[in-house]
Amino acid sequence: MKINAVDLFCGLGGLTHGLQKTGINVVAGIDIEETCEFPYEKNNNSYFICKDIKEMSSDEIDELYPKDTDVKVLVGCAPCQPFSSYSYRYKGEDHTLNKMDLLYYFGRIIEDIQPEIVSMENVPQLSRTKVFKDFLKVLVKNGYKVDWKIVYAPDYGIPQNRKRLILLASKITNIRIIDKLYTSENYVTVREAIGDLEKIQAGEISSKDKMHRSAKLSKKNLERIKQSKPGGTWKDWDSDLLLNCHKKSTGNTYRSVYGRMEWDKPSPTITTQYYGYGNGRFGHPEQNRAISLREGAILQTFPRDYEFVEDWSKISVREVATAIGNAVPVKLAEVIGKSIIKSLRGGII
Repeated sequence: MKINAVDLFCGLGGLTHGLQKTGINVVAGIDIEETCEFPYEKNNNSYFICKDIKEMSSDEIDELYPKDTDVKVLVGCAPCQPFSSYSYRYKGEDHTLNKMDLLYYFGRIIEDIQPEIVSMENVPQLSRTKVFKDFLKVLVKNGYKVDWKIVYAPDYGIPQNRKRLILLASKITNIRIIDKLYTSENYVTVREAIGDLEKIQAGEISSKDKMHRSAKLSKKNLERIKQSKPGGTWKDWDSDLLLNCHKKSTGNTYRSVYGRMEWDKPSPTITTQYYGYGNGRFGHPEQNRAISLREGAILQTFPRDYEFVEDWSKISVREVATAIGNAVPVKLAEVIGKSIIKSLRGGII
C-alpha cells in the first residue's frame, strides 16, 4: 500500500517530520513563509513549495501525489489562532478577511481532491467556532468518518503543558486517535528533555551549536531572574524589582510572567515568544537566562540535530522562534501518523 501525503501550511516541517518517522511518505509541504524552505527540505525527504494556499488550485495540489498512490493523505495546521501574528501573513493587506478563513480553503481542497485520509492539528479554541463546525459538515457530507479531540501533550511524550485539537477523517475505514502513551507518573520532564545541554550565559551563543543561544538580559532582569524560583512568581522578588502591573490588584493575573521552569515537570506551552524571559515562564530552571532557541525546539520534540538556519545573517532570532513556536510538535505528528497507519491496518473496529 503506497501512502503519500501533502502537508498544507507546513512551516519548518514538524508535522512532516513526525509523519515520515511513522512511515508515511510526505511528497510536498506548502507554506507562504520562505524562511521555512531551508529547514523543511534540509531535515525532511520532501519538497517545499513557497506559495499562498489561496493562490493554488486543487488540481495543482492533486498533481503532487504520485500516480501510483493507493492512499492520499492531506494534512495541515491552518494558522487559525485569533491572536496569532502568524495568521496575518496569510491575509496580506486584506484585513477584512476572517482570521479563520484558511480552514474554508482547506475544506474546499478536500472536496475537490477527495483524499482518503485527512488530518488537522490546531488550537483547542477552534472547536468552539463556526468555521470548525462548517469544516466537520464538509467532511461528513463527503463521506468521511471523523474522530477529533483535544489532547494533552504530556500524555503523548511531549514535555510541555500544551493542549491541541487533533482531527482525523477517513473515507475508507473507521479511524481513531491512538490511546495515551504516558500518565502523570511518567510524563517527560524539562530535566529529561534539556537537562544535559551545555551551560551558557544570557546573551551567549554556544560554540558547538548556534541554535543554543539565549537572549541578553538587562541588568534589572538579571536581578529578577536571580531572585526567581522554579515554579515561583514575581512575589519572590524584592519590592524594588516589581513592575507597575504587579503593584495593581490585577497583578495576580501575571504570575507566570518572568518565571522559571521547573526541572521535574513538563514545561509551559512553548509559544512564539519563548526566547524572552519576560514573555512567560521561560526562565531556565537554574541558569540565569531564558531558555535557548535549541531548548525550545527540543521541548517541541524536534530532534537535537534538526537544522533551522542556513545563514544567520539573513534571519532573526524572532523569526526562528516564531516558526518553532508555531510548529506541530514532532511527537504529536507521530501520534497522527501512528493513528493513520493503525486504521489502515485494520486496527480500528
